[in-house]
Amino acid sequence: MKIKYLPVSAMMALAIVACKKSEVPETDTAEVEQAVVKTDPVLGTFGVALENMDRSVDPGDDFYQYVNGGWLDRVEIPADKSRHGAFTILRDLSDERVKGIIETAAAKNAAEGTEEQKIGDFYAAFMDTDAIEAAGLDPVQADLERIKSVKTHEDVARIMGDPSLAVRSHVSGWVDVDVKDIDNYIFYMTQAGLGMPNRDYYLDDDEKSVRLREDYKILLTNMLTEAGVDNAAQRAGDVMALETRMAREHWTPTKRRDRSLTYNKMTLNELQDYAPGFPWQISLDEAGLGDQTNFVIRENDALQGTARIFGETPVPVWRDYMLASYMSGMSAYLPRRIDDADFAFYGKALRGTERQRDRWKRAVSQIDGYMGEMVGKVYVDRYFPPASKARMKVLVENLRAVFRDGIDGLEWMDEATKAEAQDKLRKFNPKIGYPEEWTDYSTLIVDRNDLIGTVKSANLWRWNDMIGKLGGPIDRDEWGMNPQTVNAYYRPSLNEIVFPAAILQAPFFDPNADPAVNYGGIGAVIGHEMGHGFDDQGRKTDGDGRQRDWWTEKDAERYEELAGALADQYDEFEPLPGENLNGRLGLGENIGDLTGITMAYAAYRRSLNGEEAPVIDGYTGDQRFFLAYGQIWAIKWREEALRAQVKTGPHSPGEFRANGIVRNFGPWYEAFDVTADDALYLPPEKRVKIW
Repeated sequence: MKIKYLPVSAMMALAIVACKKSEVPETDTAEVEQAVVKTDPVLGTFGVALENMDRSVDPGDDFYQYVNGGWLDRVEIPADKSRHGAFTILRDLSDERVKGIIETAAAKNAAEGTEEQKIGDFYAAFMDTDAIEAAGLDPVQADLERIKSVKTHEDVARIMGDPSLAVRSHVSGWVDVDVKDIDNYIFYMTQAGLGMPNRDYYLDDDEKSVRLREDYKILLTNMLTEAGVDNAAQRAGDVMALETRMAREHWTPTKRRDRSLTYNKMTLNELQDYAPGFPWQISLDEAGLGDQTNFVIRENDALQGTARIFGETPVPVWRDYMLASYMSGMSAYLPRRIDDADFAFYGKALRGTERQRDRWKRAVSQIDGYMGEMVGKVYVDRYFPPASKARMKVLVENLRAVFRDGIDGLEWMDEATKAEAQDKLRKFNPKIGYPEEWTDYSTLIVDRNDLIGTVKSANLWRWNDMIGKLGGPIDRDEWGMNPQTVNAYYRPSLNEIVFPAAILQAPFFDPNADPAVNYGGIGAVIGHEMGHGFDDQGRKTDGDGRQRDWWTEKDAERYEELAGALADQYDEFEPLPGENLNGRLGLGENIGDLTGITMAYAAYRRSLNGEEAPVIDGYTGDQRFFLAYGQIWAIKWREEALRAQVKTGPHSPGEFRANGIVRNFGPWYEAFDVTADDALYLPPEKRVKIW
């Protein structure tokens, strides 16, 4: 059994336990507004970088190009990135800031056990490449010998269950609220075990997929060679064949989205009877989960199939599988030749990235992953003024108010369903900037002279921190992202919308920008996250986070009809020749985008109190709103990365997050005089409006 820390975009909780009171004080909104120091916007004269536009393009033909064409023509993707845009630019800024925080901590020569010592020593150990080269494989030799010594399937299951080891298994999981028993946590199990992103990479027969499989076999061969096995190429082929068998059992990405299918509660005895072939009790005991009586099995028949494959596959093949995955998983902490071999596949072949990220940037990512809230406290103190939090609270409540009105005004929904929807909206819990309680890392041990030991210890600490929630009260204060993360999320099990501090910057949010820009930027993001509570899957949980059907049959049918129309539109988009988007895979995100712009625009218009906004630099208030919306989706892709995004989703590429949404929204047509002669035009009866 192996944990897979799923991204919050997949709506999974991470292992964060609240223990220490925040040292960042709450501030009254009115006082904050009085204290704001007025300066120029970060971008342009009102918050939009007009120099990034391409005014030679008719906005009705290609709104994305109209807003971002100058930037797209001018900017090159940095060599260490597979894509580049608003999110990666802010991530670079966040990394620079975190680096400064880490270096300050490291310079203090802090006492053993302090947060400064842990941050500084982990950073120093990861950055000491001379020591890593000198040590070679000595630090992992004991782990390699342990894997090589397995003789039975029970031995294999025991190693797969060890949460300190970077070894893949056919099953992974996490702890979250039981969505049908919301007063308790439960362990969710999900399909896993593949070294490539999903089943399609193993089963598609196009030329590029075939080439990637060859590249992946090269990686497996290199990892097995480094692990010291003979006939590495042949044995890599056996591992590839094993993963391909598992891939055939895996659910498709689209099917995995369906929450009606992914809640399958079983006792341990029922699981053992349902999926024989894998020694469940042994693996769960090793993972510290042996005393749990109930589990939620997501892709039930996929785990049934891979458990059967586990029992049918000879131990030597599993041994090589574990050796290869261990070496790949630990490659960042091993000599450069191993690290480079791993990057050659996951960076270059899979994503098209030309060179590895600078070592210090990777160190920042490591610290963010293992002890991110240590840094986050300082980040908030330095870079997130109370005024930003106060203004965000106002924006969130404005969006909630217009969403409430929007539900009341729906013609296709009856009163009983509206009452349930309003209850869910009312119970949304917004979290802005940073946690009210900080994670306690006092039991996490960091040894400057033992990088591998520290990583294994941190893996175990993080795992135990997570499973420690089982049997305890629901912690509604935990966060699934650090304050320095450039992202946002909706978590259905707690019915919460969360906006870390680092995304609350231009182009998304700027206290000194024109209000239209903030509504078109962060307002649309707020509305997007609210929209996830009512997208095609989010609508299946209620205001308390309980998964249940609260819809009348008629309303559910009408909703599916509207959502299906939006999915059909996205099926037609072709980011690469011959490779279309999967409208069903991206449906939740696209509904979120459509909901976001709808609610943000309504909130902006309401904020004007019936007045018209002034014209600035030749643009009306409505035009500025849409320009701001378009600029947050600016992004350039390497072809390989774009292909991976199309195959794995669920987010549509930026071009379609802009163009695919505005063409469904009437006020955009009016703002830019879009007519039936324009390429993006949709007749009114074809425009999708859900919320």
